[in-house]
Amino acid sequence: MKSKSLVTLFIDDELQPIGSFPTPVSFELDTRKLTDGQHTLKIVSKDQNGKEGLKLIPFTVRNGPAIAIEGLKKDEVVDGIVPLMINAYGKGNQTSFVLHGSETPHSIPIWIIILLILFIGWATFYVITSGAIALF
Repeated sequence: MKSKSLVTLFIDDELQPIGSFPTPVSFELDTRKLTDGQHTLKIVSKDQNGKEGLKLIPFTVRNGPAIAIEGLKKDEVVDGIVPLMINAYGKGNQTSFVLHGSETPHSIPIWIIILLILFIGWATFYVITSGAIALF
């Protein structure tokens, strides 16, 4: 039985298709050849009578190293000197896991510092007040 339609695949606004296939088709899109960012997969189908159908599928590619930043948030208003901590790490070849540099270091949250100060204050108070009581 002859195929009923042919699909042609395009990436973004390229004039050259990445492939034309009779339906049904299984296709692996290699995103390693694409730049990081927004892209659109354009699928054009054509039946035996010459009628065309079109489907656009937007997607985001992120093959490059992930970038983490601490000290500045999106749309934040700042002044003076702003200390920043920036880390970038990639997935590597994905055949082995490298522990060094795989995690992004963060500063200690302020709530932990407050709890530590409260605990030290309570411990100091306890030592001072318990010393005033005669044990024997």
